Amino acid sequence: MNLEKTLDNLHARVVRNRFLQLFTVFTRVLLAIGFIPPSIKKILHQPFTILPDSNPVGHYFNALYQTGFYYEFIGWAQLIAAVLLLFPRTAHLGAVMFLPIIINIAVLTNAVGFKGTWLVTILMSLAALYLVCWEYDRIKPVFFHKRQSKADVFKLEFVWLPLLGAFGGIGVTVLFYVMGIGNFHRNITPVALTLTIGGFIFGLIMAIQHRFMRIGDLEKLPEAVLD
Repeated sequence: MNLEKTLDNLHARVVRNRFLQLFTVFTRVLLAIGFIPPSIKKILHQPFTILPDSNPVGHYFNALYQTGFYYEFIGWAQLIAAVLLLFPRTAHLGAVMFLPIIINIAVLTNAVGFKGTWLVTILMSLAALYLVCWEYDRIKPVFFHKRQSKADVFKLEFVWLPLLGAFGGIGVTVLFYVMGIGNFHRNITPVALTLTIGGFIFGLIMAIQHRFMRIGDLEKLPEAVLD
């Protein structure tokens, strides 16, 4: 039995357990509640902490508070993730969005020595990871399935795309030289060489990407079978 089939069967057993279903609902609501209050403070642009700048935690959050719109953006991201978790139809989106946010917070609280909070954020990260695993069947195509067909590759694509990229690098060099950007006129030769080689590599990567690009419908997903 391959890995995909094993995970399918394991997931099918887990999600059909009534106690785990209740635990999952409990976890979703708990994590959502954990994000909503701090998100509101950020959206309203209120300080997250009253610690002084002499404290590493206070110094970080005071600096974050001074970023203005970015501070509010974090609040909106937290609120959206929390709200998505509260609805079964969007819970998978909420879990996927919640996980990187809380992992970032967990790393931060450990890095600045936020006493007590570091443990809470680690537990929240594990809980978010559990919720992502619960939604395995809704996100598994990212890992196990691909589109049915490959893209139609142009003739000599691996030749003219890199060359086009190289000419593009030369064009950028000329443009920057004429506009006087970055004082390139003082080091025109190494800059031109670097951008030309960089453009060639850029075009080569494009050709490789296109060569292996998949298009069309997803391949048929096999149904989970309980042994």
